[in-house]
Amino acid sequence: MDTKIKKRYNRIAKVYDILESPMESGFSRWREKLLSEVKGKTLEVGVGTGKNLKYYPGDIDLTGIDFSENMIERARRKSRNKPNIRLMVMDAEKMDFEANTFDTVVTSCVYCSVPDPVKGMKEMKRVCKPGGRLLMLEHVRSNHKMVGKLMDWMNPIPLHLYGANINRETYENLLKAGFEPDDITIKHLWYDIVLLIKVNIRK
Repeated sequence: MDTKIKKRYNRIAKVYDILESPMESGFSRWREKLLSEVKGKTLEVGVGTGKNLKYYPGDIDLTGIDFSENMIERARRKSRNKPNIRLMVMDAEKMDFEANTFDTVVTSCVYCSVPDPVKGMKEMKRVCKPGGRLLMLEHVRSNHKMVGKLMDWMNPIPLHLYGANINRETYENLLKAGFEPDDITIKHLWYDIVLLIKVNIRK
């Protein structure tokens, strides 16, 4: 995992929720929709400060990982007195889980920050059981010619500030990671930039 990006997220952990608050009014309802479909033993990759934790069903066996110690500490404060939630520091590109461990794997605005997104997606495929699903809420590069170019032009700003890319091509990266097009369902939540992606796992 890129140590520069890790340091940036450790640095901004205390103010991360404040920085993201202008967007949260929209994202909160999308998070709730995403997590209403979680089933079985679940992994959240990039749990961050724990924004999603309050939306999980109470009976879900949940493991959350993040590469930032300071972000995980924030998430732990939100998961106190919830014995069904375990949080740990771990690299999304090299997980310490056995293959076929989880029924559901969740990401939420994570694949803008994973340095090697294809490698991270391969890891999600490895740890998810056959018949399981990936549930992803992600912002991606627009396919609109002018908007896409604008996002490319703006990308160095968030990338330099805290390591987030706003122009990732997540669908194409899923294909590079070995997922089949027929197993991927995409719903546009905000134009073609914010997507709800569901991927069926078969091996």
